[in-house]
Amino acid sequence: MRLENKVVLITASTRGIGLACVKRCASEGAIVYMGARNLDRANEIANELNSNGAKVNVVYNDATVKESYKTMVEEVVKAEGHIDVLVNNFGTSNPKVDLDIKSTEYDEFIRTIDLNLASVFLSSQAVIPHMAAGGGGSIINISSIGGIRPDVSQIAYGTSKASINYLTKLIATQCARDNIRCNAVLPGMTATDAVNDNLTEDFKEFFLKHTPIKRMGKPEEIAGAVAYFACDDSAYTTGQIMDVSGGFGMPTPVYGDMINLTMKR
Repeated sequence: MRLENKVVLITASTRGIGLACVKRCASEGAIVYMGARNLDRANEIANELNSNGAKVNVVYNDATVKESYKTMVEEVVKAEGHIDVLVNNFGTSNPKVDLDIKSTEYDEFIRTIDLNLASVFLSSQAVIPHMAAGGGGSIINISSIGGIRPDVSQIAYGTSKASINYLTKLIATQCARDNIRCNAVLPGMTATDAVNDNLTEDFKEFFLKHTPIKRMGKPEEIAGAVAYFACDDSAYTTGQIMDVSGGFGMPTPVYGDMINLTMKR
């Protein structure tokens, strides 16, 4: 119960990593608010969790409606009086049009960067005064391994996630005196609906060949890292960019080929 009675706000929380974070934080005693566009689905999830003893609520947030970041925060503060933890989980990309520098349209490039950066900047900007007034808090940004490992495609997504990594450090630096911590969690390939819907089996196999822990991550494993940054166990930790990717990109660049050769001997 490391998060007992802490108020935790999580964006993009009705599926995948966001939903896993809701369940993990609730299981550790937090009062959780699900920031969601699909209120029907969010309420259905909240009701199910609450029937088992959780404390989960729903608040409206739509990444395409930038004003909703401020109203989301204000609604939680009105209900609870404060916010202890903010998990910025929203992220988007369309692999069909987010390609390489030669093929990506500028408007698509800017659209993706704008949505992904706004989701961190605006929600953090809205919550920081309330956290400062309440004696501090923890902001956790869900970034991506793609923010530190350049890819042959998805130039907008990678650029936005790299920017979020640096924005994390800036927030950590600028808000530390208010006892506000800010850290980022960088998932690798994770078994979510988005991955299964957008990536081919061939690509998954190729990617995992270069991942020392040769499997996709589980959303619950990403949520475990989030729970650490949310609780007081990490009270002296800020500005960290935590790679939770099974070791992808850590060993020699020819790791995948070398492993295959070794196994054939």
